[in-house]
Amino acid sequence: MRFETPHALKAEHDELHETLRHGTKESGALGAAAVAVAELMHPHFLKEEEYALPPLALLGQLAHGAVTPEMTDVLALTDKLRAALDEMLTEHQAIVDALEKLSAAAKEARKTEYVEFAEALTLHAQTEEEVTYPAAILVGDYVRKSLGVF
Repeated sequence: MRFETPHALKAEHDELHETLRHGTKESGALGAAAVAVAELMHPHFLKEEEYALPPLALLGQLAHGAVTPEMTDVLALTDKLRAALDEMLTEHQAIVDALEKLSAAAKEARKTEYVEFAEALTLHAQTEEEVTYPAAILVGDYVRKSLGVF
C-alpha cells in the first residue's frame, strides 16, 4: 500500500521551501544565512516526506476504526521514524539555530518577511516535534496492535 503525505502538510512544506528559495537569492549576510538554512532543511524535509509524514494519511481511516491488513505496509515507515527520531530532533535544533542567524540577518537588512519566515519555520519544527512525529509513530503502534503484528 502506498501512503501519500497529506496535502495540507505537503503544501506547507512547499511554501516554506519557496520562501527560503527566495531568501537564498538575497545578497550579503541574509542570503548566506538563507543558504545555510536551506542546506540543513532540504535533506531534512526529504526524510520527512519519505517516512515521517506519509503515515499520517491513515489518520482519517483509523479515526473511523477502519484498519485493513494492507495498512501493515505503514510499519516500515513508522519503524524508520522511531529509529531516526533522535536524529530528526537533532536536525531540528540545527535548523532552528540557523534560523536564529537568518532572523538576525533579516532584521539587520530590514527584511521582515524573512524574520516572519524564521518564526514560522521554528513553530513548524515545534509542531512536528510535539504533534506530527508522535502522531505518525502512534499510527504505526495502532496498526500493529489492531492487526496483532509484533
